[in-house]
Amino acid sequence: MSKKSESAEQHIKSVKRRTRRKYSAEEKIRIVLEGMRGEHSIAELCRREGIALQAPPRRDHENHQNGADGGT
Repeated sequence: MSKKSESAEQHIKSVKRRTRRKYSAEEKIRIVLEGMRGEHSIAELCRREGIALQAPPRRDHENHQNGADGGT
């Protein structure tokens, strides 16, 4: 690998380290409790806290394997 590409990779890793936020246990509990109160949508809470909102995994494949698709 060339020296230029190595330094670029190192730069990317350092940027990722600086931008990834670490939450304390107290912050996590506060965020979860706030979400459970239901005063704001989860999407709004995630935007405000800077958390990436991810869709839950799809279960279509699992249901198909278990026969929950109506036998087709």
